[in-house]
Amino acid sequence: MRRRLPAAFSTPPLLDHEVRPRNRRRCSALLINPFYPKDPVASFGKHVLTPSLALTSIAGATPSHWEVRYWDENLLQGPPPWNPFPEVVGITVHLTFAERAYELARWYRRWGAKVILGGLHVQSCPDEAAEHADAIAIGEGTQLWPRILADVERGRLQPIYRGSYRQPYADDPRPRRNLLPRESFLTTTSVIATRGCHNRCGFCYLATDSLHMPYQMRHPEQVAAEMLDDDQPYAVFIDNNLGSRPEYLRQLCLALRPIEKIWSAAVTIDVTDDPSLVREMALAGCTGVFVGFESLNEPSLAATRKRTPPPDDYARRVRILHDHGIQVNGSFVLGFDHDRPDVFERTVRWVEEQRLECATFHILTPYPGTPLFRQLESEGRLLHRDWNRYDTAHVVFQPRHMSPEALQAGYAECYRRLFSHRSIWRRRPSDPSAVLPYLAMSYLYKRSNWLWSLLIRTRLTARAWRPLVEITRRRHVHFRKRLGAAAPARRAASVVTSGV
Repeated sequence: MRRRLPAAFSTPPLLDHEVRPRNRRRCSALLINPFYPKDPVASFGKHVLTPSLALTSIAGATPSHWEVRYWDENLLQGPPPWNPFPEVVGITVHLTFAERAYELARWYRRWGAKVILGGLHVQSCPDEAAEHADAIAIGEGTQLWPRILADVERGRLQPIYRGSYRQPYADDPRPRRNLLPRESFLTTTSVIATRGCHNRCGFCYLATDSLHMPYQMRHPEQVAAEMLDDDQPYAVFIDNNLGSRPEYLRQLCLALRPIEKIWSAAVTIDVTDDPSLVREMALAGCTGVFVGFESLNEPSLAATRKRTPPPDDYARRVRILHDHGIQVNGSFVLGFDHDRPDVFERTVRWVEEQRLECATFHILTPYPGTPLFRQLESEGRLLHRDWNRYDTAHVVFQPRHMSPEALQAGYAECYRRLFSHRSIWRRRPSDPSAVLPYLAMSYLYKRSNWLWSLLIRTRLTARAWRPLVEITRRRHVHFRKRLGAAAPARRAASVVTSGV
């Protein structure tokens, strides 16, 4: 049975339909990240780890004579502000909160604001989004935003703006992180160094028909400077796959090594093809990776068209990461056509046996415009098109080898077991000095859902996390020194034994 959600995490803040906004301000823009209901079986804390990089990047592209504000409804501070009333409202739209985005758009348009919609769902369903906006932005928003605002000033706003992902990404302006309430996030340093991925998995939004995103890389020194400027101890790379180009990742690590920050990133498990690259990641401050294992079933992986090592080699590769002090958050998709009811027990048991510090589970979800959506639609297996439930936490299609109810229950059971006292303890690190920080992090992240509403409302997120982050950073700085000293010692031993 699914747990009940507190109202703060299930219901968006009410919009006041009686108010009559005054004090309209020319050349002012409001950027909104809409509310979305949280998954009752997952951690509520994950929603305040990092802010929306898309919106802070749009803010960075705003002309200097425009005033710009940022509002994230998921920080539980109420509905977006309306006094002073903005001339332009930019709203990012994702599949799972499209309905809320459209509600906000109606409210602001009613009182005369020009509403611009952009984001992944606009890319996938432009005709739907266009009905709710004065203009929609398809493609790279930072290129389009200055043009849109200039057209607003001239009174010549166009209904559709299209940007290309082929223009040099390194030329984009820096995000405006000074707009963020820093105390509301684990870290405000969400960074992107590369764009795109060498995989094109059939269920991933990157496989959307209308999305053509060639792989691009920013200069490593540019990334390091951005991390330094935000003055946070911890950064999160939100790249789809930071390890798509191993040689670039090596160069990036060399640039990050001197700044003594810690960071985490999403990579595929083939980053361990070269253990020396994993060593460079550790020396550069990498303390954790998010790895899309997707499945332990090889036929399932083949069906997704994902290029990955065989699952029976995953355990060895996880050990390589652990040996270098890098924690692993494994991501698993449940409900592939080759999955049977035993997939839940097998997956969680493997997570525990490999001592993965964390795991994230997703119900297979067919995003509109992807090959998976077309397949399930043609087979008549879509249960509905309620986009609010296309959030990887609800079953929206008919699985092949189990009922929708069995898949839903199995998904919930995976999280219940992973968040249990027993599982947290079984997956503790082998390094005794890392056990207490691991336990503190695990209990705050996985077993404190009852507390997160208070932490988020009172803006205590940073205060709760930062001491643990700083302990981790200091431990890793010492670990890097030992790791760096070990290599010359090994080389010297090799010289002695070879008799040279």
